[in-house]
Amino acid sequence: MSMSKPIPTIQKYMTTSPHSIGLEQTLARAHAVMREHGIRHLPVLHGQKLMGLVTERDLRLVESLPDVDPTKVSVEEAMSTVVYSVGPDQPLDEVVATMAEHKYGSAVVMQNGKVVGIFTTVDVCRALAELLHSRLAK
Repeated sequence: MSMSKPIPTIQKYMTTSPHSIGLEQTLARAHAVMREHGIRHLPVLHGQKLMGLVTERDLRLVESLPDVDPTKVSVEEAMSTVVYSVGPDQPLDEVVATMAEHKYGSAVVMQNGKVVGIFTTVDVCRALAELLHSRLAK
């Protein structure tokens, strides 16, 4: 008889109530939020609606362009509009497999049209460490 445990959902390992930024906010503001909270990914919202995702890497890329003033340019110019989003009940293995396949740095967790969490590669490492410990450590 197999003693396999059910695969946990993304909800167990996601970072809840993630920080986000408004579409019209500046690149400088996005940097400040990232620095303040020690994060590298920010969902970009307009009202409550998810419009995109901006990463530290996106910011650096846009800021390396000539004539870009981080205090004047909005995150809308730097964000990616292709966002991998999942529901909180999505199984961990499916999300991680998709992230690996498409080289996504994060998954935005949505419930009832609202951002409820974010699951980044750092969360993947934390989940792996915990699963290896709980399943393999005797």
